[in-house]
Amino acid sequence: MVSASENAFKGIFTSLPKPGGGEFGKFYSLPALNDPRIDKLPYSIRILLESAIRNCDGFQVTKADVEKIIDWEKTSPNQVEIPFKPARVLLQDFTGVPVVVDLACMRNAMNKLGGDSDKINPLVPVDLVIDHSVQVDIARTENAVHENQKLEFERNKERFAFLKWGSNAFQNMLVVPPGSGIVHQVNLEYLARVVFNNEGLLYPDSVVGTDSHTTMIDGLGVAGWGVGGIEAEAAMLGQPMSMVLPGVVGFKLSGKLLDGVTATDLVLTVTQILRKHGVVGKFVEFYGAGVGEISLADRATIANMSPEYGATMGFFPVDKVTLQYLKLTGRSDETVSMIEAYLRANNMFVDYSEPQQERVYSSYLHLDLGDVVPCVSGPKRPHDRVPLKDMKDDWHSCLDSKVGFKGFAVPKETQEKVVKFLFKGEEPAELKHGSVVIAAITSCTNTSNPSVMLGAGLVAKKACELGLKVKPWVKTSLAPGSGVATKYLQESGLQKYLNEQGFNIVGYGCTTCIGNSGDLEKTVGDAITENDIVAAAVLSGNRNFEGRVHPLTRANYLASPPLVVAYAIAGTVNIDFDKEPIGVSKDGKDVYFRDIWPSNEEVAEVVQNNVLPEMFKSTYKAITTGNPVWNELAVAAEKLYSWDPTSTYIHEPPYFEGMTMDPPGPHGVKDAYCLLNFGNSITTDHISPAGSINRDSPAAKYLMERGVDSRQFNSYGSRRGNDEIMARGTFANIRILNKLLNGEVGPKTIHIPSGEKLTVFDAAMKYKSAGQDTIILAGDEYGSGSSRDWAAKGPMLLGVKAVIAKSFERIHRSNLVGMGIVPLCFKSGEDADTLGLTGHERYTIDLPSSVSDLRPGQDITVKTDTGKQFTCTVRFDTEVELAYFNHGGILQYVIRQLAAKQ
Repeated sequence: MVSASENAFKGIFTSLPKPGGGEFGKFYSLPALNDPRIDKLPYSIRILLESAIRNCDGFQVTKADVEKIIDWEKTSPNQVEIPFKPARVLLQDFTGVPVVVDLACMRNAMNKLGGDSDKINPLVPVDLVIDHSVQVDIARTENAVHENQKLEFERNKERFAFLKWGSNAFQNMLVVPPGSGIVHQVNLEYLARVVFNNEGLLYPDSVVGTDSHTTMIDGLGVAGWGVGGIEAEAAMLGQPMSMVLPGVVGFKLSGKLLDGVTATDLVLTVTQILRKHGVVGKFVEFYGAGVGEISLADRATIANMSPEYGATMGFFPVDKVTLQYLKLTGRSDETVSMIEAYLRANNMFVDYSEPQQERVYSSYLHLDLGDVVPCVSGPKRPHDRVPLKDMKDDWHSCLDSKVGFKGFAVPKETQEKVVKFLFKGEEPAELKHGSVVIAAITSCTNTSNPSVMLGAGLVAKKACELGLKVKPWVKTSLAPGSGVATKYLQESGLQKYLNEQGFNIVGYGCTTCIGNSGDLEKTVGDAITENDIVAAAVLSGNRNFEGRVHPLTRANYLASPPLVVAYAIAGTVNIDFDKEPIGVSKDGKDVYFRDIWPSNEEVAEVVQNNVLPEMFKSTYKAITTGNPVWNELAVAAEKLYSWDPTSTYIHEPPYFEGMTMDPPGPHGVKDAYCLLNFGNSITTDHISPAGSINRDSPAAKYLMERGVDSRQFNSYGSRRGNDEIMARGTFANIRILNKLLNGEVGPKTIHIPSGEKLTVFDAAMKYKSAGQDTIILAGDEYGSGSSRDWAAKGPMLLGVKAVIAKSFERIHRSNLVGMGIVPLCFKSGEDADTLGLTGHERYTIDLPSSVSDLRPGQDITVKTDTGKQFTCTVRFDTEVELAYFNHGGILQYVIRQLAAKQ
């Protein structure tokens, strides 16, 4: 951090007095600038402004950058670039392992260049929470947590040991052990500082995380969003993040939620409104009297789903509700009074009891909370909201419609078919289209919210009292995001009713929401596949893209935890809850949805009586002490990692092979073949290796050649520390649609020179061994979905030199640049189809040989061997990105910068 004496803004560096004498510390005072433009800035932009002022060194951050932010109202429409240095970095284990692998690899590279390898160390606090590894192998039993954790450690011992080595080898890195909770909930309840006091220097907390739902923390008034692992590494190593100064959508909330409406209904409604408005690359800031009416947990639920509505952030400034939540979650009174004093002194606190200064926003939206109705989203996208009352009609429309986001094309004559089978070979069971086979209370989006968690418990209780029971072939599970949820569910006496309905706790982690749903019982799986049943999963998650939740559930609906329980009991999504009974009571009467649904008063009373500060304090007091299995993991104390060449989990990647101190300069593309030709909406779930490793895949072949039994394959996510496996799993999604295959779905492509149909990996290796470049053609929103660094690293290892698309998702585009791949956009109104490109051509992209001849957003011509040529925009959006490209990638740039400083 820049010392105050060297800072261009040292004149506004001032003391924050304590009410009883003395001082909390010193800070850079925005009011002391006496600039009326600042009073009109959105609160989220004030956080960017304070960071720029505090880090203003005249090089990484300049006075001109600060002026751009102050003048936000005029500059933000012009897509100006600003640097941002977040206060800390947040990782989970799937994305965290490759980050620690890269740091370890960078230490080796620094060593080989003759530099000081200790320079490779996080310069800001890094918190890594292990939450992505636990799978629902065992469900519906009292000992599920213990059994699943045992299996988690067996599968991931090597990765966990590596992360434990990292927490000892690197300074400034806290690793929260497995079984503690979900990263975003742990961040909300424990890790978030809200305001930092760093040796007497006060500043707002801000965070970037290698998980797109890092935005959950925006509900606490902490500016945070998801970035690729590649950007996170740069932020850790003191590099400013280069970002476009965002527009801010002001979203006014008024009124209050009606009885029976949950925070999940609200977030699904907000998601649909914001998707329609178009908020990609923007901040959304919530304001208005309605904000004061919703709890902090509800705000966090709304902020969590920012990636689903496409915004960089969904921000709620700090107010009295925030301070109450900080006290509830066990933050000390002294800390909370410091937070309030600092934010009030720096005009970053909202007090809804005082008249509001009008702030300026780029555009305005309004929602009356009283207009929100119960709903779900699906069957394949989070923003396809369906009001509960329309669900049955919508389901029938999906069965009828052609295959797509809202269609399964099931012939009319087979829509009512009933498949009878013996569950586990002994119990009569049946499935139809729309039968629920997975019902999961999962995901930080909802498990951090006591009102919906206790609401689910009340639904289970009412159902039990009426004699209703979930069918045994529905795979039910409950995975809280922290131990606090378990404490209040037990304290309230509601966990026993959830257990009776099969919602036993299965572990503390993401589970079903990220596809760690475990296997379906064999007889259920066979009944689905042999009869082509469109089976359903209902989950309280935030993503429901096809193939993500489970390979055998083609319909996946996002719903609140109480609705998950209700659908599990009904056993189908093909139901009108208003008109049709969900079951028959023990005395033979029809039971309707309304009979088991709790009122808002009932829920509020249970929350009030059972969610207590002591639960948070005791849970988090124990968190870093870990558990016995974690504590027994033995790790070496060396600063340089000893790579094990036989390991199939942790492997030294080839990024720095042959690296010298001189940058290689920009590269064009000559006579490249098209490896893949895609349409619209190719997500990182399609590109990046995810889920289980298919036995017929190149990754499986690699593992079997190394003596790994198929039962020990584990998931791609768990093997993200091995580049050999990840390269083989890139574009290995079973649902991927590549136009070169003329309608066939799956992870294959055509090797153009030979005409052979090969796996994508085998085709890429064939091109590579012949010294031939490859490119990818794509449509709109290429790379949408979770921020995944392997979605950029994988294609780079396959030899892809450029991606030409109609548009890119924000993080994915910057990750491609970070890995040295050129992102290009077709001109407006053009794409591969309108230009008559089939993907069988060869492509040449001439770029200047000197980086000084390139500028952000430059147009260039792409030529093909068929004589067709067209103009594209090169999507290097900032000067910093051009510097990364010149160095062959962001990591190479950082190593050379650090080595040169010696």
